[in-house]
Amino acid sequence: MVVQTDDSISVPYATFLQRKSHGGEAYGFSPHWMSPHLFDFQAALVEWALWKGRGALFEDCGLGKSLQSLVWAENVVRQTNRPVLILTPLAVGAQFVQEGQKFDIECHQSRDGSVKPNITVTNYEQLHKFTPDDFGGVVCDESGILKHFSGATQKHVTRFMLKIPYRLLGTATAAPNDYIELGTSSEALGYLGYSDMLTRFFVMDDKKRHRMNDVKLARHANSGNHFAKLAYRVAQQIGAWRMKGHAEHPFWQWVCSWARACRKPSDLGFDDGAFLLPPLLEQEHTITPKTAPDGMLLTLPAFGLKEERDERRRTLQERCEYAASLVQHGCPAVVWCHFNAEGDLLERLIPDAVQVKGSQGDEQKEERYAAFASQQARVLICKPKIGAWGLNWQHCAHVVTFASHSFEQRYQSIRRCWRFGQQHPVVVDTIATTGEAHVHANMTRKAAAADRMFTALVHQMNHALHIDRTHHTATTIEVPPWL
Repeated sequence: MVVQTDDSISVPYATFLQRKSHGGEAYGFSPHWMSPHLFDFQAALVEWALWKGRGALFEDCGLGKSLQSLVWAENVVRQTNRPVLILTPLAVGAQFVQEGQKFDIECHQSRDGSVKPNITVTNYEQLHKFTPDDFGGVVCDESGILKHFSGATQKHVTRFMLKIPYRLLGTATAAPNDYIELGTSSEALGYLGYSDMLTRFFVMDDKKRHRMNDVKLARHANSGNHFAKLAYRVAQQIGAWRMKGHAEHPFWQWVCSWARACRKPSDLGFDDGAFLLPPLLEQEHTITPKTAPDGMLLTLPAFGLKEERDERRRTLQERCEYAASLVQHGCPAVVWCHFNAEGDLLERLIPDAVQVKGSQGDEQKEERYAAFASQQARVLICKPKIGAWGLNWQHCAHVVTFASHSFEQRYQSIRRCWRFGQQHPVVVDTIATTGEAHVHANMTRKAAAADRMFTALVHQMNHALHIDRTHHTATTIEVPPWL
């Protein structure tokens, strides 16, 4: 069959379909050098990323993304004779420099916009001091920062990257089928943009279906179901994008054309070897407040974010005192808080603790992170949104956290310690009050859903990588009688 394209040129139908597909082009080159310290699966991922030129590595915590990024950057330096910029969260830059020294890869940290020889490492907050024309390649470590498609950081980083020929994203994605994050990552790499991805693979539910769904949610909400009430509230604010019925395999085929995902080496067909996690011991602590809220005889489960915030502020003293008692064992520990008042009170209650908070300067934060990593400080107090990304604390096997709705923050804060290379079982103590019962239930639900999501992502990507492409050629064409 022959079809006519927009430019009035007749081409075979198979060629027409091939042109319409988005498979992700290869913009890279063959490796110039591979570090002997790479494991087999790491070397395979680096080789693929170099061949692509623009790619993403969605790997779980502790699988060696830092070393892979450094080897990738060193190859780009040798290919282009130009420096490479590595962007990291705050305090992770120092870890990159230490990794480079450990594996004989030259890299230097820069906070003032100066371009260092070979590999320049800086944090995202300093990106405005650099010019993309100075670099031949860029690496975004913990690239989950790009997930907010309307955020200023995402826009700045994406515009910066689009002017650089070689690009690499690396993250341990907590919600792997978060389509927003996949769309913004693709856009930063120069493939389909976020909006283009939605229109190609997804469809907005029609208004009739929305109306029927609203009726169902309203009925459930009136029945008193907590999560149904929340779902009804959310449904009033956001539109529902769903994947087109025929687009599932093409979608994952497109994703795996520019990304690789794994939780362990066996996901890629390699032996897991030493990449086995120690046991994770999760303990839940429920505190019954000494006094009930104003006007109430009992502490009832809070409904909605406002009531939950009020409950946390009301029980701040009791929760912090209990958290402080859990870490009085003489071993390293991390205490994650959510309010400034929590962090300040915990710092007073735990004598040998240091706190990292937003009001501190970048250098002071890095000094406190380094003090904890070198075990000069026994306990670190911090908010997950400040310090839960990218840092390696295998020397610590105790995590204390307060209840939260954010699965991503909880996941990342636990994985600072529970990661490949940890030699001891990791204990996670979660503190909640009787009024936060719904918060804990919601986190349990999200954890189970996220595990299913990542399992599905790995399965779908491996399936898409092995799709057999068969071209069928018609020998005869039957013409309908009415023609």
